[in-house]
Amino acid sequence: MRRRERDRPPALPWAIAAIAAVAAAAIALLLAGGGDSGLDPDAVAAAGRDGTDDPFAYEPDRAADLERRAALGVSHVLYEKSPGGIVASARRTERWREEVESAAGEHDVDPGLMEAMVLLESAGRPEVIAGDDPEAASGLAQILAGTATDLLGMKVDLARSRALTRRIAETEAAIARSKKRSRSEEPKARTEALMELRRLPVHERRLRARRAAVDERFDPEAALDGMGAYLEIAGERFGREDLATASYHMGIGNLENAIAAYREETPADDLGYARLFFDSSPLRNEEAWALLASLGDDSSTYLWRVLAAERVMDLYRDDRDELARLAELQGAKATQEEVFHPESETAPFAAPGDVQAALGDGTLLPLPDGEPYGYAVDPGMGELAAKLGVEPSLYRALRPEALATLIYMAARVRAINGGKGELTVTSTVRDDRYQRELLGVNDQATAAYSLHTTGYSFDVLRDYSGDRQAEAFQFMLDRLRALDVIDYAYEPEAIHVTVSDEAGPLLDL
Repeated sequence: MRRRERDRPPALPWAIAAIAAVAAAAIALLLAGGGDSGLDPDAVAAAGRDGTDDPFAYEPDRAADLERRAALGVSHVLYEKSPGGIVASARRTERWREEVESAAGEHDVDPGLMEAMVLLESAGRPEVIAGDDPEAASGLAQILAGTATDLLGMKVDLARSRALTRRIAETEAAIARSKKRSRSEEPKARTEALMELRRLPVHERRLRARRAAVDERFDPEAALDGMGAYLEIAGERFGREDLATASYHMGIGNLENAIAAYREETPADDLGYARLFFDSSPLRNEEAWALLASLGDDSSTYLWRVLAAERVMDLYRDDRDELARLAELQGAKATQEEVFHPESETAPFAAPGDVQAALGDGTLLPLPDGEPYGYAVDPGMGELAAKLGVEPSLYRALRPEALATLIYMAARVRAINGGKGELTVTSTVRDDRYQRELLGVNDQATAAYSLHTTGYSFDVLRDYSGDRQAEAFQFMLDRLRALDVIDYAYEPEAIHVTVSDEAGPLLDL
């Protein structure tokens, strides 16, 4: 929020004095090393700036944990975009388990991995096309027409597939019209429509069968065999299952180029995808990172999304109640912030006195001067405090994990930006009373549960010193999401960031 306070009433003297004393004491603790929080701002900044003791840097013994974090960090998109919801998509996918196991066995690949790829690629729908033209990724395994014919030896008569796809679309439209007419008040129109609804679905099934005969990508068994064949070919090329899986979306050649670029700077005999991904950045192995980033369409995070899908399928079979719970939390916001801190388990700050008490006991820490770390505090932060009889400084604080993440992020952004520039933090902690005041002046504020009222969220102004700083900030947002440290959402003027408990290692520096 960028509005400035005007003509605000004076705060109550006793409140100002009490809060000033608490804030002064908290700042003293922070500058001394964070008090009981364990936060050392300078050590966190060093980890972000030059990698000193960085707990999120790639190390061989961290690979499994980095993969776990990445699968959790990118999982929101599965819940957000699954047709009919994640449970329905898992149900559709599970129907093909027998065929998946058969294809996986034929090509000596992991059936659980293949099943997860089906969930991610098509949500278990054998007729889906990525667009209107079947030249694009199509079928249960979402295989490109060129890949199907040139690499996998599948039968694809693209001209006939296109013609049948058009006829299928026309039939679907006719079915929709007939369904509407079947509710007509005119008996003749209703009768004709009901007769059409007996004929048209049969015609549509025949068209789909004819398409599957001329384009094997729409034949579920052939499509799964194609997926298995691709993973077998890629596995032989790379010698590793994780690299073979990552290549399914970005292509074998693109992944080989990224690996070659990485090895030019950091020779590695055994290079897994976790190392390639997490050890490449604008500051380290830059060429490899640039190649991965240039692919767009989330190719670089494909493996992590497959691992997230594998977890979904495991939950569908073993703990459907937990899957339903996660689906509800994932759907509550535009990010997975309620997965991080569910309302039922996270007490918000109700009133200014609660924020004051949290500052006193170290639950919250005031924002220190951000200049050494790469951020600045917007002067308008906390501008509605006067309406509650308190000072704006009360609302310039965060939980230790969130503050550490802000410092780490800002320091890294500045380092990528050549040691220059600052991010502008526009909002941090609030209480419920402040949130209600905000509703009247900010249409981005929510009347529902806000993570700002827990101290785990902050907003950063979408106003940068230049393209390099903007790109650096975007990199850090995506990298910290892949580490399951944050999730974020775009707002008209700011980036809304929420920090998870996975930020905890920053407090140990």
